[in-house]
Amino acid sequence: MPSITRDAIVTEARAWIGTPYRHQASVKGVGCDCLGLVRGVWRACIGDEPELPPPYAADWAEARGDEALAEAALRHLVPVAVDQFEAGDVLLFRWRAGYVAKHVAIATRDGTMIHAHDGAAVCEVRLAPWWRRRLAYAFAFPGVTD
Repeated sequence: MPSITRDAIVTEARAWIGTPYRHQASVKGVGCDCLGLVRGVWRACIGDEPELPPPYAADWAEARGDEALAEAALRHLVPVAVDQFEAGDVLLFRWRAGYVAKHVAIATRDGTMIHAHDGAAVCEVRLAPWWRRRLAYAFAFPGVTD
């Protein structure tokens, strides 16, 4: 596993800003969803993806009812306490209490996060209290050196 810096992760994630939202896509400048953004940053910073996600519908979490996204993250990322994440860490969110985590973003150093969401392009937004209340999991990319 190559070593990477948090700055390299954030720089790559910021390079995706403006990429249109496209469900299941992961191509910088062309289209991605929230998972596709993280997959693209993985490819740029680490290399080949360790596994490809199966096809998934927009309501996959509601239909399945299990923590599939968190379980996949546990297979390939390093768990971090949700109150101790740092820039470059991957954040997973629940839309409501009792729901499974189904949205993912990448934290930055200045209290913001980069994410893709339906109806908009990849953007950097403030990690406001609304988001912090919904934060369910945090993970570091493997090989982070700082």
